[in-house]
Amino acid sequence: MKFRTILFGILCYASQICISQNDTIVKSRTSPIKVGDSIIDGRTISSQSKIPVEQDTLRIKSLQDLDEAKELDEKWLEELYSNTLFDSIYKTVSELTYEPVDYPELSTDTLKARLARLNARTPFNVEYNPSLESVIKRFLKQRRSSLERLMGLSHFYFPMFEQEFDNYNIPLEMKYLAIVESALKPKARSRVGATGLWQFMFTTGKEYKLDVSSYVDERSDPIRSTTAAAQYLAKLYKLYGDWDLALAAYNSGPGNVNKAIRRSGGYKNYWNIRPFLPRETAGYVPSFLATMYIFEFGEEHGFKPERPPFQHIETDTVHVKQMISLDHISEVTGVNIEELQFLNPSYKLEIIPKIEGKTYYLRLPRRSVGVFTNNEEKIYAYAKAEFDKREKPLPQLVNQDTKIRYRVKSGDYLGKIARRYGVRVSQIKRWNGLRSNNLKIGQRLTIYPRNPVVNKQTTSVKKKVDPKGKQTYKVKSGDSLWSIAQKFSGVSVQNLKDWNDISGNKLNIGMTLIVSK
Repeated sequence: MKFRTILFGILCYASQICISQNDTIVKSRTSPIKVGDSIIDGRTISSQSKIPVEQDTLRIKSLQDLDEAKELDEKWLEELYSNTLFDSIYKTVSELTYEPVDYPELSTDTLKARLARLNARTPFNVEYNPSLESVIKRFLKQRRSSLERLMGLSHFYFPMFEQEFDNYNIPLEMKYLAIVESALKPKARSRVGATGLWQFMFTTGKEYKLDVSSYVDERSDPIRSTTAAAQYLAKLYKLYGDWDLALAAYNSGPGNVNKAIRRSGGYKNYWNIRPFLPRETAGYVPSFLATMYIFEFGEEHGFKPERPPFQHIETDTVHVKQMISLDHISEVTGVNIEELQFLNPSYKLEIIPKIEGKTYYLRLPRRSVGVFTNNEEKIYAYAKAEFDKREKPLPQLVNQDTKIRYRVKSGDYLGKIARRYGVRVSQIKRWNGLRSNNLKIGQRLTIYPRNPVVNKQTTSVKKKVDPKGKQTYKVKSGDSLWSIAQKFSGVSVQNLKDWNDISGNKLNIGMTLIVSK
């Protein structure tokens, strides 16, 4: 009993001490701070003294994160052109089934009413039938994310399609055909060799004056291939007088459509001859109509299109007067190579040739058009000098001292690897026989670096550049290494890289560059 009394007394005393300390803390927090007699780390701070500024390490980490985000944006441009989406749509069309799909969010009565509204404003026969209902509900249920990506890309491509279709009096809704044909992938290539947004075979492309050579494949050119598609569709409509049959003939050829008409007993309505068409064509028009419905009523179904890399209005074209590569254009304008590849998909080797009697154009972001057109002569001279000194195909490069084998890591893409080793994307693709920009984690690449990089486990420390006593230049918006080099006599892009320890072409606004020895 005595022990309990003593223990109780000790606990009470301890609690009083804690309460007293808490009171002191609260008072110190609530009482006003006097600068003149405040003490920090044992030193008195007066109103005249200055607290030294310390660098915020978090800010540097944040900048690194932003740089990575920019790289991811660039990689996303490549992702937009992955074969996966094109292959999945191709497979969907060729393997369509028409069993009822449970999708309670869209009732049959609502669908009938919307299809009637769509039928009233388009020349296609958009009439309700259970097969079309099955396809629409399957797309809504299984392809929402891919359709949102395509809705985002459509903001870039559809204005080009509509302009060309209007020139040839083609229904503007025909733009949705490019989604069924290629998933809006200019470099899409089918198993039988059909290529581009509108999937032209080699001979058909030649028939409609699409240039296909070692340098160029205009089947991948958004405008010229659309012109050819409009001409071909106009001929098919003249033949059949029905846009549904014109679509079927576009896919499988007039011969197969004519056979289906004979086998059906002479019917000329697509839905009546569909059982006699090839399997892929039988799913072709339903896929087109289902795509049209979803795009026209996307808002009602809660679709949120992804932001496209460019709006069409944000770009413009310039006629190219001399041979030049996308790498050269990237260096002089500061536009990322991945963006140039996205905007100019018809140049197979990423080189715009100069051929007598041919006209080729370059599509650029509007912000860069002025830089290019105001400096054309200098840019072409720079490109010619670069072409003149480029390496010959590989005898001098192939030696074990310079050849490296690079293993692709997560977050890598061709532009990033090329900048690291001071080479061009087109060179890496040629050395490794790559036909696209797609890479797989763990893939091995052969690279012949301009300046061999020594791989170290420890993080390399960039040497500090001392600008004392040297002429400097502060980077402004729109500047590139090439444009800065043009401002100073006798200074080259490589000089700027060497003097400022820069490995790539990226510049940050506000950074100070040494521009003299």
